[in-house]
Amino acid sequence: MENASRWQRFFAQGLAIATLASCAATSSTPLESTATDAPVGATAPPAESVAQTTTPVEVTPVTLVEGLENPWGMAWLPNGDILVTERPGRLRIIRDGQLDPTPIAGVPQVFAVGQGGLLDIALHPNFAENYWVYFTYSDGTRDANRTQVARARLEGDRLSEWTVIFEVDRAKPSTQHFGARLAWLPDGTLLVAIGDGGNSPVQLDGDLIRNQAQNLQSRLGKIVRIREDGSIPPDNPFVNREDADPLIWSYGHRNIQGLDVDPETGVVWSTEHGPRGGDELNQIQPGENYGWPVVTHGREYSGSEITAERSRPGMVDPLQIWTPSKAPSGLVVYRGDRYPTWQGQLFSGGLVTRDVRRIELDDAGTVVNESAINIGQRVRDVREGPDGWLYVLTDEPNGRLIRLEPMGG
Repeated sequence: MENASRWQRFFAQGLAIATLASCAATSSTPLESTATDAPVGATAPPAESVAQTTTPVEVTPVTLVEGLENPWGMAWLPNGDILVTERPGRLRIIRDGQLDPTPIAGVPQVFAVGQGGLLDIALHPNFAENYWVYFTYSDGTRDANRTQVARARLEGDRLSEWTVIFEVDRAKPSTQHFGARLAWLPDGTLLVAIGDGGNSPVQLDGDLIRNQAQNLQSRLGKIVRIREDGSIPPDNPFVNREDADPLIWSYGHRNIQGLDVDPETGVVWSTEHGPRGGDELNQIQPGENYGWPVVTHGREYSGSEITAERSRPGMVDPLQIWTPSKAPSGLVVYRGDRYPTWQGQLFSGGLVTRDVRRIELDDAGTVVNESAINIGQRVRDVREGPDGWLYVLTDEPNGRLIRLEPMGG
């Protein structure tokens, strides 16, 4: 396989994969009670991971760039430059391996409190022709905030035409669970992961806000699917239901912060935060219910049960469960050629575990092994670069861009 860019290989699959997918069956960062979903000093129930961590992977994390303030997402320009979002609200650019000290201009003020801020970034599949860059971020105040998606044109060292194309329909009264990962499908539509709004006792309309994940008239706790301009795709699974938001793609999610589409198969993968345990790896199908908070392997931070149900007919069971929580972050399906034996494997970042998990799958998509690559800092994002290397962002006040290089060359 040549070192073509990931999105070029992905969109070369085109309508064939899209048809299969549509026919498929059913400041500094505090710990993530603001950023990892685990309160300080919390203990977790006994381990439930289906595949336990085994021998370390033989790669070396090589730091390429330092000085990023709580970076969240990254995207490669056609010339090899890397755009990086910083959660306080800045867009940075790395040129020829050096971090430009001047941020890209044109980013409006964002709500950068708690888990909020400038979050994910993705280039339009035809960026080389139209220069569109897509962002997720939080907007509002402590008492009324929401996740939004905007796009803007990158023109030299500044953004222009910043336009909000999607927002969560209800404001929430907490600084938690914005979700906010982006992933393009082969048909040119865009998936956006939206968190459930916050932990207990946060409420909306007199009920725990997390219950919005089961409400098909709410965008909280969902993956939504939009067109490139934010409009509704006519084949979304709930588009013809009067009792559902037509943008919803899947529901019953708590807080997805890992989302990727396999560029060769079109399969959609996600990782999401449980509360005290119960982090999940899922394969996402349109129209399906992933259970939160009706079923979960996690517990309240107090230690009490959220529900006694771990599975229910009509709800999709996770393929992998992490208890204690690893606080999963960025996720990528590897399809490059730098590590030939890793083809088709998943790589998932960990905020609490400060590592990257290499997740091996069999032909049926079952997890058969899991190995840890120690990074030593909170991992926020994991991506495959257009050169076939795996890259990591660490969520620290002095965050790093790291490349995973095979030991011994």
